[in-house]
Amino acid sequence: MRRGRGGRGLTIGALALLLSMTLGGCGLGSATARTATARSADISIPAPVGAGGKAPTVPAAAPGGKVGPPSLYPDPARTPGDVLPGVTAQEVCAPGYSTSVRNVSADEKTAAYQRYGLANEPGKHEVDHFISLELGGSNLLTNLWPEPYVTPDAPNVIGAHEKDKVENYLHDAVCKNAMTLQQAQEQIRTDWYAVYLKIGK
Repeated sequence: MRRGRGGRGLTIGALALLLSMTLGGCGLGSATARTATARSADISIPAPVGAGGKAPTVPAAAPGGKVGPPSLYPDPARTPGDVLPGVTAQEVCAPGYSTSVRNVSADEKTAAYQRYGLANEPGKHEVDHFISLELGGSNLLTNLWPEPYVTPDAPNVIGAHEKDKVENYLHDAVCKNAMTLQQAQEQIRTDWYAVYLKIGK
């Protein structure tokens, strides 16, 4: 009888020991998982860096995408540049063409100054065809602006006379078939001063 009771006691003790080990193992597993999670949380991915250990930056574009200061160009909202419809290179290259199509009244010149909020002071500006007549430009207000003769914020005091040189250069290129009339017009629109720098003044 004592032997049987001892066997039952041994069995109960063994079960208790097994249960204790199982519970302890679960606790260890949980602790290990928590430790691993905590360690993984401490890992951070560094931001990409450029030369000198600094974060790379994207260069800012020049205002308006033009090489010269703003005063060298008309306001594109007021004077985007306009051309006579259907005009050809053969026409603009004919002697006397610009004179034959020039038609800007005194009232239109006054309106050009008013649109820019400027007074018509002798010797300071001329009412310029942004796309010149010799390149097929029109007489509409959307192609006219008060262009300064001297632009203080431009290098070497650039102004209307320097733009005239660019217009003559492009007109000559069109008439020699070195470029199309449309290409010449677009060079004026895009950045006439860039052309001025290219041709060596």
